[in-house]
Amino acid sequence: MTSQCPGWCLNPSCSPQSTMLTTLGLLLSLALPVLGFYVSLSCPDGKLCQRALLSGNDILLDCNSSGAQWAYFLLQESRLSTNISSISNIEMTPEGNILIKNPQPSQTGLYRCQDENGTLLVEYEIDFQDATTLHITHRGLAQESLENETLSLGGTELIFTRWEPWQDCNRCGEPGERKRLGYCYIEEPLEEAMPCWLQLRDVASWSSRMRPELQVEACQVPCKKTQRFESQYVLFKSFELNEVAESVWLTCPLGSIYRPIHWEANGTLLTWQSQLSGQDFSTVLDPTNGGRRLQIFQPAIYKCFVQQELMARFNPLTPPEVWEAQRREDAAWQRQQEAGEAPHGKAESVLEGLKLLLLVATVLALTGVLLKLRRPSRRRRSDQVLLVK
Repeated sequence: MTSQCPGWCLNPSCSPQSTMLTTLGLLLSLALPVLGFYVSLSCPDGKLCQRALLSGNDILLDCNSSGAQWAYFLLQESRLSTNISSISNIEMTPEGNILIKNPQPSQTGLYRCQDENGTLLVEYEIDFQDATTLHITHRGLAQESLENETLSLGGTELIFTRWEPWQDCNRCGEPGERKRLGYCYIEEPLEEAMPCWLQLRDVASWSSRMRPELQVEACQVPCKKTQRFESQYVLFKSFELNEVAESVWLTCPLGSIYRPIHWEANGTLLTWQSQLSGQDFSTVLDPTNGGRRLQIFQPAIYKCFVQQELMARFNPLTPPEVWEAQRREDAAWQRQQEAGEAPHGKAESVLEGLKLLLLVATVLALTGVLLKLRRPSRRRRSDQVLLVK
């Protein structure tokens, strides 16, 4: 467990020197000047690259060989397999890379790529740390990150957080926020630190300290004329809140925990600080994906941005004033019913109101269809429109 040469290395030349880990600066392509569809991980030819990542966040492993042949060795399986296509959440790209969608902690292990002649091209040793256990803090709220701890495995091992650099501010020219990720690492005396589950491998040991972290802080940076993040499309989509669906989850295209993201509701910024301080209960940013998903409880016009670029706009199907009036009426009816004061004709009036609302919605829908027929250049596709720039 103390050697840098992994137990699953099949290369006869495997040695601590030959498997020297590549520096983090050469490893990741996470801060992209132009948005790619997936966040990618790259490694120099013939090298073994070791990395901690987060579960639940898509990642593309580069190999860039049209005849690439991939093999994997998962910690939980303890055997090498070349049938990588049998894993339902892994796809091979035409360029020879593999895309791991929604990776799980159980997929921690070794991923190696060879060319069609069997020559080793690249190896990735990845610890997919459990994003559902994220310890999230905001520096503006004086919240503390996790402290170092010791873990006894025959010696004195130190559990600590290795922090990534801060991501870019999610807005420019006005107040915003930025975040950074921290991964669980274990360091043994006189040995190089390794991601927690790669260090432990099959050792049956666990500590509540063994979890990743997400830290957020306020930021404000000027806008630069050369700082443009071009996306190829903007998504326009509708949603509906009703008695059945009291909340709705919205997903930001191209969003990732590895990229700066921000949401606006009717032009107002939704911040981690408000959520973590308990001041805002109208929305919930999902920390496991860095806010790529947003849970909403009331109608508004929601917009999401990735690296300061507009990605999507979500419009309510029911006008907010109608939804709010209905919500107040339902609440009043519920209070009267609990107090035994509900009038007998209430059910009929509610039914008539619903019929009237349905009639108005139908008229509006027909009006919209007629307008679109008069404008044939605009295409309708279900409840969403993709606007290509």
